Amino acid sequence: MSDATLRYVHRSLRAPGLAITFWLATCLPVMAAPLDEPLKPLPPVPQLDAATVELGRQLFNETRLSVNNTKSCASCHDLQTGGVDNRPFSPGFDGKPVALNTPTVFNASLNFKQFWNARVDTLEAQVEQVVSSPMEMGNDWKTVIQTLSALPHYQATFQQVYPDGITPANVQNALATYERTLLTPNSRFDQYLEGNTDILTIKEKYGYQRFKEYGCIACHQGANIGGNMYQKFGVMGDYFKARGNPTEADLGRYLLTKDEEDRNVFKVPSLRNVAVTAPYFHDASAKTLEDAVDVMFKYQLGRIPSTEDKTLIVLFLKTLTGEWAGKPL
Repeated sequence: MSDATLRYVHRSLRAPGLAITFWLATCLPVMAAPLDEPLKPLPPVPQLDAATVELGRQLFNETRLSVNNTKSCASCHDLQTGGVDNRPFSPGFDGKPVALNTPTVFNASLNFKQFWNARVDTLEAQVEQVVSSPMEMGNDWKTVIQTLSALPHYQATFQQVYPDGITPANVQNALATYERTLLTPNSRFDQYLEGNTDILTIKEKYGYQRFKEYGCIACHQGANIGGNMYQKFGVMGDYFKARGNPTEADLGRYLLTKDEEDRNVFKVPSLRNVAVTAPYFHDASAKTLEDAVDVMFKYQLGRIPSTEDKTLIVLFLKTLTGEWAGKPL
């Protein structure tokens, strides 16, 4: 501090307001301004009713939602492993693999619709279908309500949270409320978007630049870096012919609409936490992130990147891993 500044501070002691202003101006760090980018940071975790969230957490881990008491939501959506189980196809209640690769439950509330074929609009509807799915939990809601109603703990807890007690709608709402808290903030890329531009390495920044330049951002954008639109799998080539062994699940939204334009069309998945949610795609055909990037370039973009560019993009994708319960995923 210069002599002139010291004299100013001394004089400011006789003017407390000026002294405070000077202190704030010279000693507090300047907050970095958020960047104006097509990708956005995650929103804050919503502040929802704590009792409802806790009930939803218990139900999320409740195996008695399945017909034979073997499967909970957490069985396939393990919060310790990126909100998935890292299997190509999760086993259902009967031990048989389901038809589609399990998507992560983290940040699912930010998706515009749920399931690979985007067949429902809400998390509540997603819960309703999973519990009653003959491939997943294999139960029916009448049995679920009877089972939970026979347990004193749930009787008391539901009565505290919902005036009408244990009903299908209340079970679904409690689970969905909990899932809305499953956001993974504070990824290094989020910190970058919020103005901490030194948090990424130069190669990671180049990777983000390539991600935009090649057009990946046309489908993977917004706060969830995807999850907000439909896209055909195989825009620039016949992915399914090249892969072989077609399955009914490959039809995507066509199964719902019977519209030929929806054949092989799926909800674009979020890329958040993509480095820890292998394998990739609805068919789990890409075992590594590098494999997934190769497929995207060939069949979605119709371009051949340099080895360096592909490496840079993978480095960028690894910056999208956030935190859960205060720890990196």
